[in-house]
Amino acid sequence: MQATALLLVDIQNDFIPGGSLAVPQGDTIIKVNNHLQQHFDLVVATQDWHPSGHISFASEHANHKVFESIKIDGIDQTLWPEHCVQNSWGADFHPDLNTQKVEAIFRKGTNPKIDSYSAFFDNAHLKSTGLTGYLKEKGVKHIYFTGLAADICVYFSIKDALQEGFKCTLIEDAAKALDQNIYQEQKQELSALGVQYATSDTFASI
Repeated sequence: MQATALLLVDIQNDFIPGGSLAVPQGDTIIKVNNHLQQHFDLVVATQDWHPSGHISFASEHANHKVFESIKIDGIDQTLWPEHCVQNSWGADFHPDLNTQKVEAIFRKGTNPKIDSYSAFFDNAHLKSTGLTGYLKEKGVKHIYFTGLAADICVYFSIKDALQEGFKCTLIEDAAKALDQNIYQEQKQELSALGVQYATSDTFASI
């Protein structure tokens, strides 16, 4: 598909059942993502790639609990279980995910002092991952999104992609949310902004 790219967001062991920050039924998207890749000339992926002691880890904040929200430098920060620590099993792509077609991997969350949900920028928009420039150099105008979690990293990636001028489609059966209620609210918001929703059935069968 010309002028399009498939973006696989954070399909990593820690976000799949058995991992430290598992998304319910996250493992069910693997086969769908493998199927989708053959329909795109350009496939790219992201990895959460945190150093040990990352500021988003609840273990770094005494008297605070996992999933509690606090302010760090004026930015809302959910405190997560330790996850996707660089060079750990949890940070690896799920072993059943086919990565042979992935042309580039963009790592995020590498700064120990700030979190990075989006594939494009950190949460304060201080630093770009370089994904915008990469995709525009390839002539991409339309990004199809998949991955984990649909209500966090996929959501913030789509929001930034819109700001960067891309047309966006979320392939729903190739993504899973951590919180389904939040996801449904976000779906209304993003639909109003022009984001399209599709399923893998949109693409021809193998």
